[in-house]
Amino acid sequence: MVTLVIDHAATRADHSHDHPHEHAPLARDTAPSRERVVMSPVSVNGVAISRKAIAAEVQNAPAKTPAEGWFNATLALVVRELLLQEAHRLSLSAEPRLEADGRRETEEEALIRALLAQEVRTPEADEAALRRFYDNNRRRFLSAPLWEAEHILCAARREDAVAFPAARERAQTLATVLARAPERFAELARAQSDCPSAGVGGSLGQIGPGDTTPEFEAALKALTPGVISEPVETRYGVHLIRVNRHVEGRTLPFEAVRDQIAAYLADHVTRAAHAQYIALLIGRADIQGIALGGADSPLVQ
Repeated sequence: MVTLVIDHAATRADHSHDHPHEHAPLARDTAPSRERVVMSPVSVNGVAISRKAIAAEVQNAPAKTPAEGWFNATLALVVRELLLQEAHRLSLSAEPRLEADGRRETEEEALIRALLAQEVRTPEADEAALRRFYDNNRRRFLSAPLWEAEHILCAARREDAVAFPAARERAQTLATVLARAPERFAELARAQSDCPSAGVGGSLGQIGPGDTTPEFEAALKALTPGVISEPVETRYGVHLIRVNRHVEGRTLPFEAVRDQIAAYLADHVTRAAHAQYIALLIGRADIQGIALGGADSPLVQ
């Protein structure tokens, strides 16, 4: 599957960080649900889909509830069976191929690929269509803004009723010193900052959207280069921040994103065509035990 990431700023939150003001992973609720899943026997043109097979497929069907997971797993198996039956009806054969990630296709995957390649035709976007998409979506084709910044961190967790007020007081004292002598920023960062960046005078290098906590990023956006912030509180402690340089995001030229647009449109058209084809097969089939919508099939997402 091809994924086009046009808004670069939105993707930077996935990058790894070296500084103690980054985002931490969200905790997941792993407690088992007591919800019971009840579904009727499922079949496709008289071929039963076993509950054992559905239970095994559930692990590949992310969902918010067990019932939704069971439905999604059933949906995937029903559509797969429908496509395989059609491939056999057309007497298709296909040699499993090696995927880009090194995994080898199963025979069923190869058959489904051959079926879709033979039966589904998708138009290719011409140069005019690519250019039109670019012109109509220029705001999506932005390079991320960047800040060259440095900071001093007085580390403490917000929930620490003793340490956090102490960190706030220490940061305010440093802010008072820097108000009189801003040229001492690097010196004080080396001596006082609790961030590993202290070793380089508090320098964080280049920072983009999503690289820091929301409070830290808001301060970056509000600061004029050269000005030292008031104490900024985050879940990691209290910061004093100085932006040395700010580079605004710019619209990328068409030539730089042409291939990405072509891949995005091709993938979009292919998904729609596959959904229409599956909907056609569903309309002709005898499917029992589940209400199917071809466009919602996991095989076309």
